[in-house]
Amino acid sequence: MPKITVCLILTLFSFQFLLAQKKADPTTSEKLYAEQLKTQFPDDNIALDASDDVLSFSYDKNTDKVTVNHVLKETLINLDSRSDIQLYCVYDDQTEINTFNITYKTNKDAYFRIIDEAYTSQDLFHVDTRVKYTNIDFPLLGYKYHNTIDKTYLDVKYLTKLYFNDNYPIVKKTIKIEVPDWLDIELKEMNFDGYDIIKTTKSNSKRKSKTHTYSIENIKAMSKEENAPGPTYIYPHILILAKSYTIKNDKKVLFANTQDLYNWYKSLANELKNDNSLLKDKVIELTKNAKTDEDKIKNIYYWVQDNIRYIAFEDGIAGFKPDEASSVYTKRFGDCKGMANLTKQMLVEAGFDARLTWIGTKRIAYDYSIPSLSVDNHMICTLFKNGKTIFLDATEKYNPFGEYADRIQGKQVLIEDSDQYIIKTVPNSKASFNKEVFNYDLSLQGETIIGNVTKQYNGESRSGLLYYFNTIKNDKKDTFLEYFLNEGNNNITVSNINTNDLNDRESNIDISYNVKVNNAISSFDNTLYVDLDFDKEFLNYDFKERETDYIFSAKKHIESNTRLKIPSGYTVSELPKNISITNENYNLSVSFLKENDIIKYNKSFTITNAKIEKKDFPQWNDFISQLTNLYKEQIILTKQ
Repeated sequence: MPKITVCLILTLFSFQFLLAQKKADPTTSEKLYAEQLKTQFPDDNIALDASDDVLSFSYDKNTDKVTVNHVLKETLINLDSRSDIQLYCVYDDQTEINTFNITYKTNKDAYFRIIDEAYTSQDLFHVDTRVKYTNIDFPLLGYKYHNTIDKTYLDVKYLTKLYFNDNYPIVKKTIKIEVPDWLDIELKEMNFDGYDIIKTTKSNSKRKSKTHTYSIENIKAMSKEENAPGPTYIYPHILILAKSYTIKNDKKVLFANTQDLYNWYKSLANELKNDNSLLKDKVIELTKNAKTDEDKIKNIYYWVQDNIRYIAFEDGIAGFKPDEASSVYTKRFGDCKGMANLTKQMLVEAGFDARLTWIGTKRIAYDYSIPSLSVDNHMICTLFKNGKTIFLDATEKYNPFGEYADRIQGKQVLIEDSDQYIIKTVPNSKASFNKEVFNYDLSLQGETIIGNVTKQYNGESRSGLLYYFNTIKNDKKDTFLEYFLNEGNNNITVSNINTNDLNDRESNIDISYNVKVNNAISSFDNTLYVDLDFDKEFLNYDFKERETDYIFSAKKHIESNTRLKIPSGYTVSELPKNISITNENYNLSVSFLKENDIIKYNKSFTITNAKIEKKDFPQWNDFISQLTNLYKEQIILTKQ
């Protein structure tokens, strides 16, 4: 093709593109509307003027499955002078993207480049998951685009829920679900309380269906706050529970109850060959010198923890089917299901009764009374031994036998039991199980604080420290310990560090060392001002602007005891006042006491349930304000 023709085509295309953009420029009323929305949603740069989900169901006679067509249509409006965002849609071997289209407000195509690539994220390995995405620029206040995503689920079981909230605030949200008469489905309404959601149901005799329509206006964006509860706890959503379908008087059961859910899970587990020939020698090696059965179990459990790298497989069938134990053993990596199956098969090979076990972590609000794939997100192994039930989660590195991570405590488990199943609950531990004890024995040397320190870590505070310590290269471990103990503060020098065995996951961690603190004392006119706190726990834990509960990774119990020897010839002029607070979720106290020539500074902080609830924020914030002021105060010593 002649160069001049190519240039003309490109010029014409560019002109048409610019003309389409020009016609899409916002009107004065659209700009004013965007300004109004910005006042309503000040923290957001984009809003959805409208967001409509439409679901319909079909029967695929070739696969004998119920499929779902999900069409999402959105109108996006810019609330700032300029914004750039990314729109995306994830799919896998159980879903198909039929349409992913962006248009101007004039409905002319906006020719943004749609990228289709394998989906990856840190520490997640997605076998067949892909993502379509595009980067969109909004050049002006009030600028609009329309977005349409048409997605098909090849099996209804993989569509589990629909949220009303989105990444952006929504002016008007509508969810429309048309259910054919041949499909028995429950639309379970979750977290509707406190939201003005309008629901209507309309029958259509011609289509032999019922359409359920839900609508809500002016709903906030999903929170981007860290340490927030899982979305199933706090956002209104609809659980899609497909129970059965009947075609030509032939009824096929889907997930009508927990037994049906278990049957499907077990069918995937039954597809495993479980050829343990590759495991035999390793099992013999790990158990031959063990004195007791418990030692044998520990040797196997700890070997899996230490030698199999955890990589999560998500979405599609790989999100539910365990990998062969021999494959995980050979590759030396696997997801939770593969690691659970390897743990099980090695224990079975050693002669123990071990079972695969499904569980939803604390991030999920549901239990097994709901027959849905959304009820769980994790797999562990259960051991039955001498009438006891012991849960083994090899993804929890340096977790001792018989101890359980907070993320699964109190949660129901679904344990395989041939054609039946067993429901049990993982035991809860008290906050004291994770106790951290810090003892400081200090004195003044000129304008420097010196002394001896001992620290002890129990429970999850221990296992967390062991994990981080043992990920550090050997030649960096001493440096890591120094940094950990002085918390990166160049004014604090630690020396003569002694610890117990930092490879022993079953013993508490005990650390002792000498400390020297510079720039913690100021002296004026025979008066010393001493900053006695080096840790300042919960500093900046103010939740005045927070919208959701704050969730800790584990329950906490911190006991800090500081003894400061008063220098000869000095007396205490002033000590900070004691403060304390107590409720069902926390118990916090700080106290000062002078006994003879010793100042005792004690802190006791207990986070009972690993969370601070929003309803407690005013009380909590008041205490944190007092604590912050206390941390700013100094011990005043006056020369006699």
